[in-house]
Parts: sequence; structure tokens; C-alpha cells
Amino acid sequence: MTTFDPAVLETARRHGFSPVDQQELPEIEGTALTLRHDATGARLLYLRNDDANKAFSVSFKTPAADDTGVFHILEHSVLCGSEKFPVKEPFVNLLKGSMQTFLNAMTFPDKTMYPVASTNERDLLNLADVYLDAVFRPAIYDKRTTFEQEGWHLELVDADGAPGDGADPAGPGRPRLAYNGVVFNEMKGALSDPDSVLYDALSAALFPDTTYRFESGGTPEAIPTLTFEGFLDAHARHYQPSNCYLTLYGDLDLDAFLALIDDGYLAPLAASPRGAGAPNPLGEQAPVEARGVRREMATAPENAACALGLVVGRAADRERVLAADILLDALMGSNEAPLKRAILDAGLADDASGFLADAVAQPFAVIELKGLRAPDALERLEALVAAEAARLAGGGLDRALIDAALSHAEFVMRERNFGYPDGVLLAMSALSGWLYDDDDACAYLRYEDAFAALRAKLAEGWFERLLRELLLDNPHRASVELVPVEGDGDAALRERLAALEAGMGEDDLDAVRRAVDALRAVQERPDPPEALACLPALTVADLADAPEEPFYGMTSRHTPVPCLRHDLHTRGLVFAYRYFDLSRLTFEELPYATVLAMVLGKLPTAHRTAAEIDTLAQSRLGNLSFFTEVHEDAVERTAYTAKFVASTSALSENAGYCASLPDEILSETDFSDHAKILDILNQKRVTMEQGIANAGHSSAMARVASYYLPAAVVREQMGGMDFYRFLRDLIEHFDERADELEATLRDISARLFADDGCILSFAGTDDDLDRYWAAGGRLGLSDAGVAARLIAAEPVPRREAFVVPSDVTYTAMGYDRRLFDGPFTGIWMLASRALSYDYLWNEVRVKGGAYGAGFQMTRPGSMRFYSYRDPHIDETVARFEGAGGWVADFDPTPAEMDGYVVSTIAGIDVPLKARELMRRQDGQFFSHFTPEQRARVRSEVIAATPEQVRELGPAITRATDEQLVCTVGNRSLIEQSGLDFTVVDLLNG
Repeated sequence: MTTFDPAVLETARRHGFSPVDQQELPEIEGTALTLRHDATGARLLYLRNDDANKAFSVSFKTPAADDTGVFHILEHSVLCGSEKFPVKEPFVNLLKGSMQTFLNAMTFPDKTMYPVASTNERDLLNLADVYLDAVFRPAIYDKRTTFEQEGWHLELVDADGAPGDGADPAGPGRPRLAYNGVVFNEMKGALSDPDSVLYDALSAALFPDTTYRFESGGTPEAIPTLTFEGFLDAHARHYQPSNCYLTLYGDLDLDAFLALIDDGYLAPLAASPRGAGAPNPLGEQAPVEARGVRREMATAPENAACALGLVVGRAADRERVLAADILLDALMGSNEAPLKRAILDAGLADDASGFLADAVAQPFAVIELKGLRAPDALERLEALVAAEAARLAGGGLDRALIDAALSHAEFVMRERNFGYPDGVLLAMSALSGWLYDDDDACAYLRYEDAFAALRAKLAEGWFERLLRELLLDNPHRASVELVPVEGDGDAALRERLAALEAGMGEDDLDAVRRAVDALRAVQERPDPPEALACLPALTVADLADAPEEPFYGMTSRHTPVPCLRHDLHTRGLVFAYRYFDLSRLTFEELPYATVLAMVLGKLPTAHRTAAEIDTLAQSRLGNLSFFTEVHEDAVERTAYTAKFVASTSALSENAGYCASLPDEILSETDFSDHAKILDILNQKRVTMEQGIANAGHSSAMARVASYYLPAAVVREQMGGMDFYRFLRDLIEHFDERADELEATLRDISARLFADDGCILSFAGTDDDLDRYWAAGGRLGLSDAGVAARLIAAEPVPRREAFVVPSDVTYTAMGYDRRLFDGPFTGIWMLASRALSYDYLWNEVRVKGGAYGAGFQMTRPGSMRFYSYRDPHIDETVARFEGAGGWVADFDPTPAEMDGYVVSTIAGIDVPLKARELMRRQDGQFFSHFTPEQRARVRSEVIAATPEQVRELGPAITRATDEQLVCTVGNRSLIEQSGLDFTVVDLLNG
């Protein structure tokens, strides 16, 4: 029988909740309490521990019944005003004015989540209040314009495709009508990704009778079929307390939060139920076999892909699901994993990967090939997987591989470093099981016992049986091929629009114009002061003192190489980064440094095979990686520090391996296996191509910085567009360049990896550091000479457009403030937040329909605008050009100014995991930015005035006047642009 904490029990019952379960959870260093609301049936999980970064989440089970993306559009729309907070976008107001450390909403295949986190308890209570009112009492029922803005609407465009009155002919066969809307454009971008299209096709083949056959985000073809009435009906049926999952996390006042939830929302809703129909059923799919499914996509031939999908079982079988994840990692987690090695050796594709698709009712394994090299690749993949699985299950499975994968999974679970606050991550994890089993909210939070049980089963042949059940004897499976075809992905939509326009008269077109004008009027109308006053807010007076910065600095102890020590609480983990000086190379050699980073740890050494290296790293280390990076000087505009980085982490008892294994790899790697190197190069090419197409704003921002910043020129040479083109050329001429490449990698290794050009950065105990030095960490002094000195090529002002397979664009514009402005101050951080979440949000996202936009000012001085999944180029650039004028006229109310200060400080003070904090401090060290300077910037933010912000306006205008622009994306949109671009077809140019 569960024993409940009497105080917690009394608090829960006072607010209408009955206890369901309470258990200690060592995995979160705390207690889990599950409650049920008596009057409504709402579920609540309280994860209580001493984490100061507290969190709240409200979620709903939302299985899609079609491809209209209704739940995705609802996720956006409910955050656009509510009964208690009648402003246009309280979500954005919270981004501008709270201490949030996380604030977002997410649509999954079968659920929608609204999580928030904050280190300030009053702030979190405010955030929870706004989110609860948003989901239960949204303004969507009285604001059709919200549906049109966030979902879709018709508008008229001129000949160049830009928004207009449609008066000019749009060209032969091109309608004057166009679809626009934030979600519509987001999904045009998302479904330009071959991975997403392949996954959707695989899910539909595996689950033809359940919700998982649909794209929950919506497809561009189906989104415009969603009616306003259907949109409201979906909300009424699903956003009910009985369909609700609430999570609280951290050290918080349970009484206050339960009072808010019950008194403010659940009790009133129980007294006045909405009276809607039942939610969509989730359902379970009976086993099916769907082999050889073809999915055509208008994309580049290089994006040909295929995948196998194999259902593991039910989500409720947590141990089996975890074991399948570990098995997939052992079989496919690296180039030397046995199944992936067999696929690569067969030459079926440029890359292969395996992963577990979980957080669904029936988790499934995916084995995917990218860049198919043979017309029968899918058929051969199925045969190869069957043959290799039979071999492994029949006695060929090295159990050391499974043991290593278990060890690595344990480390990852313990570090819990996935880019989210713990409370948000744990709420997401809980729903991976809780959504399908009301009786066990914590199934996916517990893992210690499961790991112990799986280790015990390792010697019993249990994993061999699982392998056979999963890959050989599985009655629930599918195989899908993504077939690239020529054409324009927008052709079907244009045909539909042309047909729609053909049936319209001038009165109908006038109605479209009037509807767009009405939408624009709503978007441009400012919120009334009395509505803004309803939003809960913190003031500058509510800010706490700055968190204490943990000490870091060069150790005074004698060490074999200079050592930068970090005094961090690492929870029994060790982090070690070795930084080598890239100034020993010439500018022309820099791309080879990146290639070197790509291959290290994936090739044999003088003493171990590549497979042995991989197994040892998996079993003894949490992380082993190599990469290059550039640190800009905090003061001197042209100064920078370029580093080659060897990164490791481990459990405390394995600290020695953080030294010994990199020692071996750095000094003894054998570069003679040209076939394996070519595999790695092709995998990097595929990854870069998909990254550029799907996150083009990052590529565009990096590229635009290279037009004016020497450090960015170096970055481009080692990882941007210039490196991508170097990589393609290297692959295309690999046969004749392979011997030269091998010699070059040996040469630069000899010059780079020496003690006299190295700094170790270390986080862990003194005993951990002693174990590290005892095991290695020394490579000897360089005897190869250091004749080369890195001299970067001069930046060249440009205006470029890179064509990639995408239905949207990503545009960046930038310049270096230091060319005409004074030292960096905290005022720039506040101005960046105001520009991003006020001017650009309204102009580029709300009015322009882009999924995202923002402004970044780096501490050294690079200022950059960007747009994300954007249907426009010229209009967006024009809005960038108007930013300086907006800042020059910046005139917030005192409450708004307080909000900007508070939210900017929240970004400065955000809690970081040990590894993230260590890396931030390393960056400060190499850029010569001291803790005292960081504290000064924080003080400048707190003391900021509107006048100081306005003074930045002319500098922003001067920067945009330089007209340095880079865009990445759709060919048609680029060709319609009136900007004088140098156009590069990235895949074929």
C-alpha cells in the first residue's frame, strides 16, 4: 500500500484532488506524486525535488483524424489571447516580459504540450495562469482572424509573387491567389525535408488504421481544407479537463499551484462543462506487413532514400522498448556497428542510420538509408538485414557491444542534457508512457531497475531473442522508398489555386482583398492599455541577485599541459576538453582540419581496430567527439582564436579513459582505409545538405557574417558553404586525391597534436583529475615545426542566394557594428530582444507569414537579422531595413520596459548543465571576456533606459544600408526576387 505524505495529501484534498500514487524516484533525486481531480478527472503528476528551475506543463491527448494539422494550428492559436488575458499574443508578451527559462508549445503525433519553466516561483505561477487560461478559455471562438493568421488564408499576389492587390498578371499559368499562414508555411518548410516525408510514409504504412497514418502538423495540401468550424470543434472536444495531463516540477509551493489549477480552472469547468463530443480515438494497430511502398517527392536525386519500420510492441512494455533502443544503438549506432557496417560495405547508400521512434502507443524501430546508390536498394536492404540479423541472432552477436550500448545509455540518462530544463524534459518523458496508461505516470522516468534487469539478461541470450523477434520474426513491419521526381513541389497547390480563381468573379476577389485588409487591421491594431494591464508581470524590483558564477581559471598546480579548471557540481561525471591551436595551419589547410575531426575515432589505430575503438568509447565514455571552432576576440575586431577540440566525458571512475583513449586516437590513427574515409565524407555531405535545406537560417547567418568578419571567413572555410563545396569536390575526385588526403591528414595531425599547442579544460574532482593525468593526457612536444601561420582571407561584401530543395526561404542580413559604433553594452541585448519579439515578430511572422524571425547581436559586434521558413524575400529584407527606424522611435511604457529588462536578465541568468556552463566559460576564456565584464553587461541591462535603446537606431540603419544579404531556399522564390543576387545552385553549382 502506498504511504502518502500527510501534508501533501491534505493539500491535494483541499483542492479537489485525490492521491493515486507516490513513489521515491532516485532518477530525479526526489519524489513523484500522482493525483486525480475528483470533479473532472484531470490527471496531475508532481515531481518534487530541490531543483530551482521549476516547471509546469498542461497537455492533451490529441490524435489526428486527418492531415489538416488542426491540432498544430490550435497549438499556435490558443496562445493568441484568452478570456482573462485579452491581448493579441500573450505568448509573445511572456517572451518579452517574464523570467522564463523555457516557454513553448509542441504538437506531437498524438498529443499537444504547453510547458513552461522559470527559476522564479511567482513568475512560474503567472506563466501557468496564462497557459491554463489560453488552453481552456481561448479567444479563438470570437476571433476568426487568429485561425486565418496561424492556420491559413487566401491572399492576392502580384506578378513577382509578392503580396499585393493582384492587379498585375502573375504570368502564364500562375494564379493571382496564394495561400498564406504561419502553420501553412511552417509545414511547407518541414515537408521539404525528405526525412520527414519518408518518416510520414513509413508511419502511414505501419499504422493504416490509426492516427499515426496522418501528419499531425498538417500537409500544405490539406491545411487549406480545414474550416473554421472544424477548428473550433476540435478544440471543444479535446481541450477538456478529462483529457488533460498536468505536470509540476521542482521545489515549489504545491498549495498555490493546486489552488490556481482547481479554483481558477478545473472547478469552474466542472460546474459549466463545454458540452462537446468525445475526443478522437487513439486506437491500436493490428499487425500488418506493407512492403515496397513508394512515395514520390519533388526533390533532388541525391535525396533518394528508403526505410524499414518494425514495431517493437506497446509503450507500456517499458523494458522491452528500452532494450530495443539499446539493441538498435549496438547494431546501427556507429559506422563500425555490425549491421551498419554491413550496409555500408554493400554500397547501398551514402549513409545509414537506425533509431527508435517512441513517444507513440506502439514504438517502432527504423532502419533508414539516405542517398541511395542502387535502383533496388530497398529490396537489397531487406535481404541484407534479414541475413545479418540471422547471423547475429545465431551466435554472432558480440555481447560486449550490447554492454557498451547499455553503459552509454546509462550515462546519457544520468547527464540528461537534451537542451531542455529538466522539468520540461521529464514532463515530455512521462507522457511517453502516461498517455497510454493512466495507472503508471512514471514508467518512462524510471530506468535504474530496468538497466539492472537488462544487464542480468545479457548473458541469458535475451537480446539475441529480442533481435530475432524484432528483425526476423516480426509480423508488424513496413518498407518504404522515397523516389525523387522532377517538378515543382508547389505545382499541385498552384493548380488548385488556379481552379479556385477560375471560379471567382471580381466580387469574389474583392472579398479576398477585404478579408486580408481586415486581418491586417487586426494585426496592426495595438493592444489597449487596459488589456495589457491584465497580464501578470514581474518588475525590475523582483529580480534576484545574479547567480554566483562558479570559479574557473588556470590551475596553479603543476600540470603536464596548461589546465583550465572549472569548479562545477558534475553529479559524478567528468568532462575534459583538449584545445589545440589551429594557427599552425594555413588558411587553405583548414578544411582538412574539419575532415580530420570527422574521421578521428572512426578509423583504426596502431593498436586497435575501428570497431574496438568504438566499443571501448561506448563502454567507458559518455562522449567522444572531435570538432573545430572559432572564438572572436571581445575587443579587437579582426582578432580570433581557432581551435581543434577533442571532447570527452565519462563517469568519475572512468576519468582515465578521457585521457588514454584520445591519446591513442590523436597520435596513432591509421588513415590508410580510404573506403571508410569516403563513407564518412559522404555521410557528412548528406548531413550538411539536409541541414542547409531544413535550417537554412543558420547557414545564411553564418554566410552573411563572412561578408564582413574575418573570424566568419574562417568558420566558412571549416564548416559553412565554402567547406560544403570543398567537400563535394573532394568526394567527386576522391580516387585521384585519396593518397594526397591521407598524407595531408598525417601531416596536420603531427603539427596540431602536441603538448606545446594544447590547453586542457577539465571539470570534475581533484581525484578525477589525478586519474586523468595518471592515464595520459600528454602527446609530447611538436617536432614537425610550426612554419605555417593562419592568415584568413579578407572578407568580401556580397549578396548571394543559394538554391536548395525547399518550398520556403531563409534570409539573413548583417554587418559589423564595430565598424562605426562604440563598445558592446548590455543595451544591445535588450534591443535585440525588443526587435525579435516585437518588431520582427509582428512584421515578418504575423504579417509576412514566416514561421520565425529574429535579430542577433553577438558580444563582439556582429549584428544579423534572419527569417525562418519564409514565403518572401524582398518583403522580409524591406522589413529588416525598417528595423533601425523602429528602434529610433522605441517608446515603451514603464511596464513594457521592465518586461524587456526582466526577460533579458532571464536569458543571462538561465541555469546551465555542467557541460554547457563549462563550454560557456571556455568560450569566455578564449575570447578574453572576463566574469567582471559579464557582470558589467548584466548591470547595464538592469539600468537600461528607452533613450539608450533609441540611440542604437542609427547604427542598425547604417548596417542595413550596407545591403549584405544571403538567402537560402526555393529556386522560384529566389528568381522572383528583385534583389541583385549572385545565385548559386548549391547541389549542382
